[in-house]
Amino acid sequence: MIDMKIQPFGPDAIGQGEKKEQQRANQTGKGSFGEFLKQSIKEVNELQNEADKSITDFATGENKNIHEVMMSVQKADLSFKLMQQIRNKLVDAYKEVMRTGI
Repeated sequence: MIDMKIQPFGPDAIGQGEKKEQQRANQTGKGSFGEFLKQSIKEVNELQNEADKSITDFATGENKNIHEVMMSVQKADLSFKLMQQIRNKLVDAYKEVMRTGI
């Protein structure tokens, strides 16, 4: 037998699901998928900024270690490529869902 919970309906019920989900996320330490994406994009942006700064420091002579510069550029490049692949998979999944008939 399938156990289905019936959600309340009405003016008082609007937003309760979102509140419960946020409370559950706070309790478990896990955020929503949207929050995860925002955080990931923020981290990729920070890596890109660090790479830009290391290139600028190398060009101005503040940093003479080419290895550190190349490593920061490669980290930023790999994280950006990973973000692109995740985006591509999400777009493909969205297109597949939209093709599905109801």
